[in-house]
Amino acid sequence: MKNENARYTHGSIGGTMVKTAIAMIPGTLAISGYNIADTVFVAQTGTLPLAAMGFTFPVIMLIGCVYRGITIGAMTPLTHSLGSRKAGKSAKMASSGMLLISIFSLIAATIGLATMDWTFKQFGAGAEVMPIIKSYMTVWYLGGITMTMSMVGNDFLIAVGANKSASALMVGGMVLNVILDPMFIFGFGPIPKMGIAGAAIATVLSQMAAGIVLLYILHCRYHLLTMKIFDIRLLKVSWRMIIRIAIPSIIGMLMMPIGNGIMTRIVASFGHNVVAACAAAGRLEIIAFVVPMSLGMSLMPMIGQNYGAREYERINQCRRFAMRFAGIFELFMAGIFFFAAPYLARIFSTDEKITQIITLYLQIIPFGFGMMEIHRYCGFIYTGCNRPTPAAWLNALRLLGLLVPFSLTALYFNSLNGLFIARLSADILAGAVGLWLVRRMTLTLLKNRRVIQEADVFSPETA
Repeated sequence: MKNENARYTHGSIGGTMVKTAIAMIPGTLAISGYNIADTVFVAQTGTLPLAAMGFTFPVIMLIGCVYRGITIGAMTPLTHSLGSRKAGKSAKMASSGMLLISIFSLIAATIGLATMDWTFKQFGAGAEVMPIIKSYMTVWYLGGITMTMSMVGNDFLIAVGANKSASALMVGGMVLNVILDPMFIFGFGPIPKMGIAGAAIATVLSQMAAGIVLLYILHCRYHLLTMKIFDIRLLKVSWRMIIRIAIPSIIGMLMMPIGNGIMTRIVASFGHNVVAACAAAGRLEIIAFVVPMSLGMSLMPMIGQNYGAREYERINQCRRFAMRFAGIFELFMAGIFFFAAPYLARIFSTDEKITQIITLYLQIIPFGFGMMEIHRYCGFIYTGCNRPTPAAWLNALRLLGLLVPFSLTALYFNSLNGLFIARLSADILAGAVGLWLVRRMTLTLLKNRRVIQEADVFSPETA
C-alpha cells in the first residue's frame, strides 16, 4: 500500500525528479526575490542604508548556514521515517526539529542583540552607518523565528513530496514581501516611513504569513506536528539524531562563506577591475544553476525516503539520473555562455577591460559547472544516506583543498587566465572525486542489501 507521505519511494525515478524540478523552479527563483526586492527599494532611500544592508549580508549568511544545517538535521531523519512508513516517528521527528530550531533562533536573537556593536565593527562598520545597521538587525533578530518556521516548513513539505505547495508558498511569501516593502520603507497611510527597518519588518511579516500557512498544512494535511514531543526522554533521542547530522552539515555549509571570503581577497589582489568583472559574471553564473538547483532541492529527501525504505536500487537510479542531468544540462549552458559571453558582458559595463575579463570568465569557468553541480549532488546523496560527515569533507576538499591552493598558485604567477583555470580545475576534480566516492557508497549499499537477502533465503529458518 502506498504511503501518501512517502511519494518518492514509488513511481518513475526520472519522471518524479523532472516533475519535482519543474515544480520547484518558481520557488527557487523566489528565494532570491526577497534580497532583490529589499535591495531595490532600500537603494532608493540613499547610499548609507544600502551600505548598511551590505554589512548585514555576511552575518545573515553565517546565521543562515546554521539554520540551514539544523533544518537538514531535522529533515534527514524525517525522510528516513517517512520511507520506512513510521507515521508516529515522522511526526515526532518533524515536531522535535521545529522545536529545536525555534529554541536556537531565540538563543541566536539574544546573543545577536547583545553583541551587535562588536559584531559589525569587526566587519568594518563605522559610527555613521552603525545606527542604520542596528535598526535593521534588531528587527531581523527578533523576527528570526518566523524565518526559521518558514524555512523548516518548506523543507518538510518538500520532504513529503508536496513540492507544488512548497514552491507556491515560497512565491506567495516573496510576492507579499514585494507588496509590503514600499509600504513600510517609504510609509503608506497610517504606516510611518521606516527606511531600512521597514524592509526587515516586511520580510518578517511575509515569512510569518507563509509560516502560519505551512504549519496549518503540515498539521492538518500531513499530520506531522504532535504535542507528544514534550516528553524529555523522547526529545533527547530526537535531538541527538538531529544534531548528529546538523553539526557536519553546518560545518560543510560554512565552507562556502569562508571560501568566498578567501577567494574575494585573492581576486582583489588582481585589482578592482577584476573584482567588479567577477562580481558581474557571478551574477550571470546563477542563471545556469536555477534548474539543477530546483532538481537538487528534492534530491536529498528522495534519497532519504528510499534509504529509510531500504530501496537501494532506487537510490542508485536517483544518483545516475541526477548526475547525468547535471552534466548534460550544464554542458549545454556552458556552450551558451561561451558564444554569448561578449554580448552578456556588455550588459554590465562598457569599459573594455571589464568586458574582456567578464568574457574570459564566461568562456572558461562554465565548463566546470556540470562537475560543480555533481559535487553538490554528492553531498545531498551522502546526507540522505545518513552520512553527513563525508558531505562536509567534500565541501572542504573543493574549497580549501583545491580552489584556494590553485588560486594562490595563479596569484603567485600573476595570471588572470590561471585564476579562472584554477576554478575550472577545482570544480572538475572535486566533482570527479565526489562522483567516484558516492558511486562506490551506493553500490556498496546495494551489494550489502543483496547479501542480506540471500542470507535470509538460504537460512535454516527460511528453509
